[in-house]
Amino acid sequence: MMDKTGIAHVLDQIASLLELRAENPFRVRAFRSAARTVAALPGDVGASLADGSLAATRGIGPAILDIVTELSATSRSRAYEELRGQVPPGLLEMLSLSGLGVTKVRRIHEHLGIESLADLEEAARSGRLSDVPGFGPRSCENVLRSLAFVRRTAEARLLHHAIREADELRAALERVPGVRRAVVAGDVRRRAEVVHELVLVLVSDAPAAEIVGRLAQVPGVDEFAGQDERRATLRFAGGSVAQVVVTPPVNLGAVLVQATGSRRHVSQLAAHASTLGYVLQGGALWQGSTFVPTPDEDALYRALGLATPSPDTREGVAGLARAGEAPRLLEPGDLRGFLHCHTNFSDGTSSIEDLARACHAAGYDYLGITDHSSSAAYVGGLPVETLERQWAEVDRVNREGPGIRVLKGIEVDILPDGRLDYGPAVLRGFDFVIGSLHDDAGQTEAELTARVLRAMDDPHLAIMGHPTGRQLLSREPYPMDLGRIFRRAAERGIAMEINADPHRLDLDWRRLPEARALGVTISIGADAHSVAGVENMAFGVSMARKGGLGPEAVLNTRPVEEFLRFARARRPG
Repeated sequence: MMDKTGIAHVLDQIASLLELRAENPFRVRAFRSAARTVAALPGDVGASLADGSLAATRGIGPAILDIVTELSATSRSRAYEELRGQVPPGLLEMLSLSGLGVTKVRRIHEHLGIESLADLEEAARSGRLSDVPGFGPRSCENVLRSLAFVRRTAEARLLHHAIREADELRAALERVPGVRRAVVAGDVRRRAEVVHELVLVLVSDAPAAEIVGRLAQVPGVDEFAGQDERRATLRFAGGSVAQVVVTPPVNLGAVLVQATGSRRHVSQLAAHASTLGYVLQGGALWQGSTFVPTPDEDALYRALGLATPSPDTREGVAGLARAGEAPRLLEPGDLRGFLHCHTNFSDGTSSIEDLARACHAAGYDYLGITDHSSSAAYVGGLPVETLERQWAEVDRVNREGPGIRVLKGIEVDILPDGRLDYGPAVLRGFDFVIGSLHDDAGQTEAELTARVLRAMDDPHLAIMGHPTGRQLLSREPYPMDLGRIFRRAAERGIAMEINADPHRLDLDWRRLPEARALGVTISIGADAHSVAGVENMAFGVSMARKGGLGPEAVLNTRPVEEFLRFARARRPG
């Protein structure tokens, strides 16, 4: 049985295959929309099929419903397999490269007969790719750079996918005879944006070697390698790899600290321990030749006179803090405003009212709707004549809805010349404006930087959305001088967004201390395209915490009137 993420991926692949075959663009768009709808389902696909709710969902027609049903039941789709047989497999792989859309991939195939990444790399290195219309030496460099990026990230996975995998594995490992508890550690526990390896700690009273020997029998394990009497590497049929460590309860704290990492944090901790006469080594804490019990992490940090840091800060900017001296970092409950979300007026799948109810239930005081602007027609950007209809719906929800304030926002495209989509007469009608780059327009670092700086001169711009345009494991950040952009943002009173969509998590948390030192306000935006996207905010909060941010640094911890004063501070009149 295939889960909703797998089904959404297949639907998206079908859309790409249809596009490569130059089929009806409306059909392509239908599959893309269906992929987003399935990915955003609040529960299990099987349940949505059984109760008829998926069949009643807009955009899920009979043909797509048949494919989803087949995938859910058998993990296969005859329609998908037939299409794959009609398109060289390398063309789909080429679509994963940044900057190569369907039109360019088709053109490469037609002019050079290229059907694999290896052939594409050879053509880029030899210069043959420059012979294809629309390509040149710079295109060859970009293709080689994208190929290198894909190779570097081939075995990584996005955080939200890794969390689900790790939770499923944790549940399976807790069923192993003799295991009292399984704890997710490593990259997932630290909430790393990209996860390279799953790490779990098993707690057992039985001899560790005995538990390790039983791990080969865990369902789905394709390959088992016992590293020693308390560690093993499991490789699963789907390609996932997990490192597993076994410990008795008395030593869980020290083992969990080391298994969680990061290496830098553990190294700092070991160095601090040595100054107090302790040794942290081999997953245990010692004082001289005396073993120090650490049944939990608090016991270890307490023995060393330290505050216990939350796992998501153990690779961030914060160092070790003495007990009682840890800085106050942002918590999910500090956020009062839910910002950056798309409704079914553009490319979202939920209505304004549904999002309002979900945000109210999640404890938010206000909700900022930000559908796409008109130039983003490819994702249903709103022409001016549609705005009045949307604003009327916002007014209705504010009158009749669940008691949350809904704000009229917009995510406007920053056009290639740096102007904001829509003119001043339209922009002044919004409560707040997010400006975003959605393509680099083939521009250099200097050109992209100038483009953003010009946009920041517009008095309507309040927030810079997903500032570097990165898409994790898919597209590298746009080249731009962030130092200059931060300084302009501080001068103009423009917030820089941490985009909490787990595919982006942009602005990179590593740049947050620099931004804050220059006086930049930070906003956290979910970039939600459905009610399910309300959960994105937790990822944004983790990134803010990694960057050392407290609630005072974040725009949407402010009450709604303070938020609106910030958003409108530079507007004329």
